Amino acid sequence: MLRLLLTVVVFITGSIVYIKTALPNVGAAPELTVDKNAEKIARGEYLANHVCVCVDCHSQRDWSRFSGPPVEGTTGMGGELFDQKYGFPGSYYSRNITPEGISRYTDGELFRVITTGVNKEGRAMFPVMPYKYYGQLDEEDIKSIIAYIRSLKPIKNDVPESKSDFPMNIIINTIPDKAKLTKIPVKSDVLAYGKYIATAAACKECHTKFDKGKLVDGTEYGGGREFPFPDGSIVRSGNITADKETGIGNWSNQQFLNLFHARSDSATLHTRLHPGDFNSIMPWTMYGKMNDEDLSAIFTYLKNEKTIYNKVEKYSPPKKMN
Repeated sequence: MLRLLLTVVVFITGSIVYIKTALPNVGAAPELTVDKNAEKIARGEYLANHVCVCVDCHSQRDWSRFSGPPVEGTTGMGGELFDQKYGFPGSYYSRNITPEGISRYTDGELFRVITTGVNKEGRAMFPVMPYKYYGQLDEEDIKSIIAYIRSLKPIKNDVPESKSDFPMNIIINTIPDKAKLTKIPVKSDVLAYGKYIATAAACKECHTKFDKGKLVDGTEYGGGREFPFPDGSIVRSGNITADKETGIGNWSNQQFLNLFHARSDSATLHTRLHPGDFNSIMPWTMYGKMNDEDLSAIFTYLKNEKTIYNKVEKYSPPKKMN
């Protein structure tokens, strides 16, 4: 019995040592120099602001307005905290991605961290940034994002280090994986192109149930993931499968577009919310500026995904104190 216990202890210890020292193993950062021409920067600006929405998490957001639009002058400065109160197994801060924060990175190291979640020092990042989705994109789109963030106004902002709770501080090294890059499908193949844009936008990440630091298999796009606000209210992601009763099965493409347009217009941007008003964690004001062709492709893709019946209570107001 003692020998068996000793064997188990040695095995567990060895596994932990391996995970902590040999992982993550995604390979060296590629040696590359991104062409920072106007076309690349423009494509990167579109992706970073309206599809991949990097600017959403890497800026300060004004939660006194619907969907927390980025505060002018804070683009890329980072510092937003994602911690236990949002269901994360640790405290994770978005990094400063202006030139002030990424100047020590080569283009290849930026490429690796965006697509695999392994930073310059070889450390694993918790996938608050959905690098597993970005790692499925076209190499040229990743380079365009790099070109764009290199062009941002430098902002000095020293961001605290992220920390994982136990046992995530060990498990985290097993999460990064080698990128599985693809090519952008031709736009005439609307289904494939829609899947690509939905992947770039990481729609699945928020519209899938989340438990113990990971997405729940079998609930993809069915909604219901909870996002608590500091005032005690809770917003839940909607069911965006084609279920006709609880999802978007009865929607037309134009209805889909209209929702994005309505939630990103100037009236929405300039309307201040009152305590207890409905708000949304989804950056509508950014996604709403995605071009209609891309939004329509996402709609086509979602309508062809597995249908899930899941009636979501979108919003729970803060509880009144006695």
